[in-house]
Amino acid sequence: MRYLLLIYSDEKAGANASKEEVDAWMGEYVAYTEAMEKAGVSKGGDALHPTSAATTVRVQNGKTVTTHGPFAETKEQLGGYYVLECKNLDEAIEWAAKCPGARVGSIEVRPVMDFSQS
Repeated sequence: MRYLLLIYSDEKAGANASKEEVDAWMGEYVAYTEAMEKAGVSKGGDALHPTSAATTVRVQNGKTVTTHGPFAETKEQLGGYYVLECKNLDEAIEWAAKCPGARVGSIEVRPVMDFSQS
């Protein structure tokens, strides 16, 4: 079954990190990604630009309305994601717990709907 790992953290805290801290952090993510690829569970993933680069889209009364930046102010922001193929939720949780972001934020684990088996 496929699972989406959504990585949330305080992007303002990360913006104040030194180059050395950022390089070390990215090194942890590279190692984490390689471990998932080696285990054969990785199906993709990406880091995201900060929420200041986001655009929220809604349709109201038939008209497209856009808002620059995130729609809601939250303590943690979505910073990236991975798509995994795991045997079950327990295996997906094990991988989520290994994610470097779990130490400073949270990892939301969500099953991906599979409409091909309907």
